[in-house]
Amino acid sequence: MRINLTSVFVDDQEKALRFYTDVLGFAKKHDVPLGGEDRWLTVVSPEDPDGTELLLEPNKHPAVKPYTTALVEDGIPATAFAVDDVRAEFGRLSELGVRFTQEPVEMGPVTTAVLDDTCGNLIQIMQSA
Repeated sequence: MRINLTSVFVDDQEKALRFYTDVLGFAKKHDVPLGGEDRWLTVVSPEDPDGTELLLEPNKHPAVKPYTTALVEDGIPATAFAVDDVRAEFGRLSELGVRFTQEPVEMGPVTTAVLDDTCGNLIQIMQSA
């Protein structure tokens, strides 16, 4: 068994696609219309295009907004992405205007930082020692 797909709820799929591709550097994998304005929209790491996909899922279910709002208010990331160098990514993303809620912090064998994805989520980036 392995993880094939995971998701984050987003308030605007097009805005999320731009952020996750143009800013974070993921590549669009699938973009399938679902009727209306919703799409099956996934991104992947360009380093592993056949790897785990991240679904940019519309946040339209009534339970989603209270859930994501509570996570953000409590400073809890919706998910985490591995990077080779958290401090370098922090610098690169900060220069692009990304807002961080946590600057790089060493936590034992990992270094983490937390950013706002502009679509309703906090995202942790992490580097293993």
